[in-house]
Amino acid sequence: MSLALSQVFRGPLKLVIFDCDGVLVDSEETCCRLCAQAAREAGWTVPDTLAVQTFSGMSLATIQPMIEQHAGKKLGPQWEPTMQQRFVAAMKEGVEPIDGVHAMLDAVHKLGIPVRVASNSSCEEMDVKFEKTSLSPYFKGRIHSARDMGVPKPRPDVYLKAAQAQGVLPCECVVLEDSDPGAKAAVDAGMACVMLRAPEKPVPDWKGVERISKLSDFPHILSKLIKVTS
Repeated sequence: MSLALSQVFRGPLKLVIFDCDGVLVDSEETCCRLCAQAAREAGWTVPDTLAVQTFSGMSLATIQPMIEQHAGKKLGPQWEPTMQQRFVAAMKEGVEPIDGVHAMLDAVHKLGIPVRVASNSSCEEMDVKFEKTSLSPYFKGRIHSARDMGVPKPRPDVYLKAAQAQGVLPCECVVLEDSDPGAKAAVDAGMACVMLRAPEKPVPDWKGVERISKLSDFPHILSKLIKVTS
């Protein structure tokens, strides 16, 4: 077990919890670009080239006041549901799985570890994403939405809810994330966190956070955790 994960994980490994966007499906950039477009419509100039940097991992509940502050105007109570429908419509037009995701999930399944999803996306949005990417069979009845709960990441509630639904302790869970807010949620939930992030991009120096740069590395980490704690 790596030093980073050993700071939090005590095992045995009883649950793997996945974020959705940027980990399972390649929808992060699309959603961030839609937020940048909405920001420009409101009067805050955020170019598409800075969309991911500006909005990655953030919930609509966080993005709305951010845009309002920069644009100097209120967007109203219908802004969030309108954006949510924009997201769903965009996903229906097409979304791609993250490279290697099906092979990774099959490898995790062979290890015998239960899986769940905990995301800032709504369940409606995730249903479309998983249907389009043939991921639905992996997560049927195992999807948790921080948006639908009303407590988006970086709050840890959605991760704690996933663990509770599985009947396991937070210290028996490993989370796979790609964003800083999501990793913060996992850490604050008391869970070990593996971050999928390119080697040239920094990872927060938080207790219990490990980096991988490709999905195929994730089952190897889980296998090591199983051996160490069994």
